[in-house]
Amino acid sequence: MPKLNMVQAINLALKEEMQRDKDVLLLGEDVGKDGGVFRVSEGLLERFGPERVIDTPLAESGIVGAAIGMAVYGLRPVAEIQFMGFIYPALDQIFSHASRIRSRSRGRFTCPLVVRAPYGAGIKAPELHSESTEALFCHMPGIKVVVPSSPYNAKGLLISSIRDPDPVIFLESTRLYRSIKEEVPEGEYAMPLGKARFVQEGKDVTLIAWGSMLQRTLKAVEGIDADIIDLMTLSPFDEETIFKSVKKTGRVVIIHEAPKTCGFGAELSATIAEDAMLYLKAPIIRITGFDAVMPFSKLEDYYMPTVERIKKGIQEVMKY
Repeated sequence: MPKLNMVQAINLALKEEMQRDKDVLLLGEDVGKDGGVFRVSEGLLERFGPERVIDTPLAESGIVGAAIGMAVYGLRPVAEIQFMGFIYPALDQIFSHASRIRSRSRGRFTCPLVVRAPYGAGIKAPELHSESTEALFCHMPGIKVVVPSSPYNAKGLLISSIRDPDPVIFLESTRLYRSIKEEVPEGEYAMPLGKARFVQEGKDVTLIAWGSMLQRTLKAVEGIDADIIDLMTLSPFDEETIFKSVKKTGRVVIIHEAPKTCGFGAELSATIAEDAMLYLKAPIIRITGFDAVMPFSKLEDYYMPTVERIKKGIQEVMKY
């Protein structure tokens, strides 16, 4: 079984799904001739042709708007936005149209659309290239939000996202694209959306992370008997797995690189406080990015939660 990085795993998922289903197509800026800004779609134009791998103008609203029309018509478009910070012009299309098609038509139409976007800091990119604003999409009813943390998960989750009858925002950490490799089987396997996974099991504290923050969390738990949960799907998130862990440990630390205020960790904290408060032994702690615009490249490392900050948060909650 080959060992692949996340770029290769996502490319393999796209290739296999396009081979399996002629209605799957890819569109976005530079996805064809150049193979995408991170080369995720490399080789797909040559294999499937320009009618299924479509280079678009630099117009995010147009990319997503066209993809919505394709999806409602019966195709299964995968729209790529080059960086998450470029997705904001398409928010109106996603929120006002893609998320509402099923409701607006009373179930007569669906919108099987995937919007892929690299996200997050760590590669020293310019402004608007390192955003982590996943909570915006979690606030949109009708939208699923998926954030893989490894190559194996990326392939399985993308396959499920493409096959889902409703719109999915699929966020890929730029920092993970080539930093880790693992065995990724060829051929079909799908990972269910809406399910988290235990990466490690323990009894003293529950650590919840997603995307690239999972790797930093794993480095921070040396010597600590911790449950580590990789959320994978943020909306809808797996309450059952979280409550199972919280009832066991009584302590919770949530780690994400987005700003703290109204970040998705706030929703997790509120849900745990509402439905599992009597099991808590300590306040819920969030280790996050800061409530500031993502700084330029020299300050990225100060902005993101570091292993040291995560350790400090764990130590704080363990005092109770």
